[in-house]
Amino acid sequence: MDAAFQYDQYLLLKQVFAFTGKLRIYNPQSQLVLYCQQKFFRLKEDIRIYSDETKSHELLNIQARNVIDFSAYYDVFDSLYTTKIGGLRRKGLRSFVQDEWEVFDAYENLIGVLKEDTLNQALLRRLFFGRFLPQNYDLILGDERVADYRQHRKLIGYELDINFQMDVNKLLDHRLGLAAAVLLAIIEGRQRKEG
Repeated sequence: MDAAFQYDQYLLLKQVFAFTGKLRIYNPQSQLVLYCQQKFFRLKEDIRIYSDETKSHELLNIQARNVIDFSAYYDVFDSLYTTKIGGLRRKGLRSFVQDEWEVFDAYENLIGVLKEDTLNQALLRRLFFGRFLPQNYDLILGDERVADYRQHRKLIGYELDINFQMDVNKLLDHRLGLAAAVLLAIIEGRQRKEG
């Protein structure tokens, strides 16, 4: 596995004034370890994650199975070994009220859930406060909380703290956890703009 996935904490930044979505993911020492630039005008999501901005070393590939689907399933692949790591499926209509994703292993067994903080917070965010009430997500595998995704309060821009420190039993593959963060920034970010 690439060294980019060895850390327990990351910071994801989404570039504000870019024609297509550009994401940069930094390690705790503020070094760029992952870079993602969405392809323009794609009917079916095909998200590539690279080791840096040269895009010469692809590490992860996230592919939607269907064209425009509220309950889209995203397969996550390790590009280096061309192996499937797992999958993530957005809980369609339910996510209009409170964002929720199902997490699957490489064999498509449901292993967990990625969920926006609380229903009350989600409703306040959607009805009144919008981006002034940052989102918080918990990733739970089985009965254990293994990751925390915390959005920063920002008028312009998108920043997300990614924390795997609570995963003491090492249940979560960091590649899958980081793919989830990228999808939150791209898919949920798009929903907030449209809503």
